[in-house]
Amino acid sequence: MFGVTVNIGLVLVSYLLGSFPTGYLAARILKGIDIREQGSGSIGATNVLRTLGKGPAIVVLLVDAAKGALAIALAHLAYSFSSTVGLSLATLVTLAGLAAIIGHSWPIWLNFKGGKSVATSLGILLAMSWQVGLATFGVFAVMLAITRIVSFSSIVGAIAVSALMFGFGQPLPYQIFAIAAGIYVIWRHRSNIQRLLAGTEPKIGQKLQTETEQTT
Repeated sequence: MFGVTVNIGLVLVSYLLGSFPTGYLAARILKGIDIREQGSGSIGATNVLRTLGKGPAIVVLLVDAAKGALAIALAHLAYSFSSTVGLSLATLVTLAGLAAIIGHSWPIWLNFKGGKSVATSLGILLAMSWQVGLATFGVFAVMLAITRIVSFSSIVGAIAVSALMFGFGQPLPYQIFAIAAGIYVIWRHRSNIQRLLAGTEPKIGQKLQTETEQTT
C-alpha cells in the first residue's frame, strides 16, 4: 500500500512541477500582461521570446527544462524506496517524465492551457539519458540553424528521439517514453504543421501572420 502511495505521489508531484507556469509568471512580473493573450497564446519560451525578448526567453527555457530534470531526480529518490515501490527505476522515470510533460501542456493553474513541452522534454531527456538528450538537442540545433523555424526543428527532434533512444540502447520504458513523448509533442504542434504546409510559419524574429498557437 505504501508503494502505491509513493507511485501516485511521484506522478502527482511531477505533474505539478511540470505545470509551474514559468512563461506566464515572467510576463506578469515583467510587463503585467497575460502572455496567453499575446502572440501565439502559448506560455512557452518561443512566445516569451516574441513577447518579452531574449533574456526572459532564455530564463523560461532553462526553468522549463529544469522542471523536467527535477521530476526525473524525484523518480530516482522514489526508487530509494525500492522495497516498497515495486517498480523498476526506468519505469518510475518514465512515469515521472510523462507526468511532467502533461503538466507543462495542461497546467492546472491556467485552466489547462499551457505550452508544447519541448523545453521540459529536453530537460527530461538530459536527466534520463544525457547522451540521448544532447543528441536530440543537436538535431534540433542543426535544423534550427538551417531553417530558422523553431516548430519545424522541434518536430524533427521529436521524430529523431525514438531512433536515438533505441540507438543508444536505452531500457524499453525509455524507448516507450521517447515514442509517446515524440508523438505528443508533434500532436501539440498540429497548428504549426498546418502553417508549415501553407508556408506561413514564421521564422525566429518574425511575427505570426495568424494569432494561433506557436511552438514552445
